Amino acid sequence: MTVIVLTNCPAGLRGFLTRWLLEISAGVFLGSPSARVRDALWEEVKEYAAVGRALLAYTTNNEQGFTFRTHEHVWRPVDHEGLTLIQRPKKAAPPMSNRPSGWSKAAKRRRFGSK
Repeated sequence: MTVIVLTNCPAGLRGFLTRWLLEISAGVFLGSPSARVRDALWEEVKEYAAVGRALLAYTTNNEQGFTFRTHEHVWRPVDHEGLTLIQRPKKAAPPMSNRPSGWSKAAKRRRFGSK
């Protein structure tokens, strides 16, 4: 079984994939091509994806029962002791410049005994 997911790709690429796979939802293609055809399709997807992203997942004989490839994704597949996991980018910390500096009014009152 092979699944290809396209995001923000040209319509011509989607039309090309429908020759070999069934489009079960917008940008999601499913089928059972041979390994040779699957690899050829993936090369075409990488070449014509333009600014879009693509994901290929297919069954294989390993511990997980499948493997996948990505093209232009920020989430990266990482091998961890034989298992393929996804590494997500860390979110940037919010800027500290918006916070007021110094003591709050309540803290000043408690500390210095002012009313």
